Amino acid sequence: MTVRTRFAPSPTGYLHVGGVRTALFSWLYARKHGGQFVLRIEDTDRERSTEASVNAILEGMTWLGLQSDEGPFYQTERFDRYREVIKQLLAEDKAYYCYCSKERLETLRAKQMARKQKPRYDGRCRHLTSTPPHVKPVVRFKNPEVGEVVVRDLIKGTVIFKNNELDDLIIARGDGTPTYNLTVVIDDWDMRITHVIRGDDHLNNTPRQINILEALGATLPQYAHVPMILGNDGQRLSKRHGAVSVMNYKQEGYLPEALLNYLVRLGWSHGDQEIFSQQEMIDFFEINAVHGSPSAFNSEKLLWLNQHYIKMGNPDQLAKHLQFQCNQLKMDTTQGPPLVEVVKTQVERAKTFQEMAKNSQVFFKDTIEFDDKAVRKNLKPAIYKPLTDLCERLEYLEDWTAEAIHALVHAIAEQYELKLGKIAQPLRVAVTGGTVSPPIDITVYLIGQVRSVERIKRALTLFGDT
Repeated sequence: MTVRTRFAPSPTGYLHVGGVRTALFSWLYARKHGGQFVLRIEDTDRERSTEASVNAILEGMTWLGLQSDEGPFYQTERFDRYREVIKQLLAEDKAYYCYCSKERLETLRAKQMARKQKPRYDGRCRHLTSTPPHVKPVVRFKNPEVGEVVVRDLIKGTVIFKNNELDDLIIARGDGTPTYNLTVVIDDWDMRITHVIRGDDHLNNTPRQINILEALGATLPQYAHVPMILGNDGQRLSKRHGAVSVMNYKQEGYLPEALLNYLVRLGWSHGDQEIFSQQEMIDFFEINAVHGSPSAFNSEKLLWLNQHYIKMGNPDQLAKHLQFQCNQLKMDTTQGPPLVEVVKTQVERAKTFQEMAKNSQVFFKDTIEFDDKAVRKNLKPAIYKPLTDLCERLEYLEDWTAEAIHALVHAIAEQYELKLGKIAQPLRVAVTGGTVSPPIDITVYLIGQVRSVERIKRALTLFGDT
């Protein structure tokens, strides 16, 4: 048997981290067993499905590197197939037309709830001998009335559902369009899906889907229902907990490797290992090792992982991520140092590329703003002459390298009998406007000779205000 898994999102919003973790588990399981991973877009909800959401799903999967072996398939392109199966079920007396009005069903539901009963359809139209005129009926699946459905879940274990607690669910609406529980069954069957890995909010749908599959004589897939992800307050993860859209994490400067590494550890572990390469995830992942209880999302842990991947990354690749963030800030990086050099300087100082880009603006701006507090503290009269001398020597420095700048700053400090910090920090304020930057020799080197000299000369005009 060839393992075939699938990820089947509905394009009714953004691609969220819970969906990505499900996709990741499905992708890893297929890769580990030499199988195929299928991408299916469940877009039958025409009112809520949007092209923008489809694009967000495809863009997110591409950014994360979760390539599908087949697809994307679209359910809206398979309506003829669904109608064919509905017709078959009706012909075999495994489904029936239901003419009950919306008002009758609402009244039935209210009475059942008042009696503290589980709301379910009472089967009124199951054995109709005559049909009401002028009514567009829905089609209901004729669920078995006795027996039980045993779900041998790879994560939850064995879960048993009584058939008399399951109602005859609607498989086609009054306008003929199929419903979720039918389309997902037909798709999984036709696409030869062997393992359905999905969120545990679908667990209650599973016995209904199994009954439809068995009515069609189809081979049942194995099921694995992944627990939900919670926020740090114990509630289901949502926007109020911060970014939940995958592309938001790209916008905020996270690496896809860091996000995947974090998500794979939400509910799954391999000993005490925290850092996983993609190949290690594939080699070590086991679906039955996923925990059955919900996991809490920890933004600080994700940030720590992101910083790790930034530190360990290839500067040439990291520069591409930094370029994206610089573009977001509308920074012109064509007039300044190579981004690869900026990355090498900043990797130890930034947890996200958004932070790195903001901290790197000083290397590309034509003008900077001076922090008043930094100016008052560091640009004092006693440093005016040493800084003036340093500026002149920098202006005529032929060997513009960090090493030469370092030697020059040391020489000025010795000449004026200053501790290195007493000249380095005023120089930092002069060229950056503030008191925080990478090492001063590298900072001045990256800013460039013309910009550095211009900024120092401007800073020298501020001494009259101290």
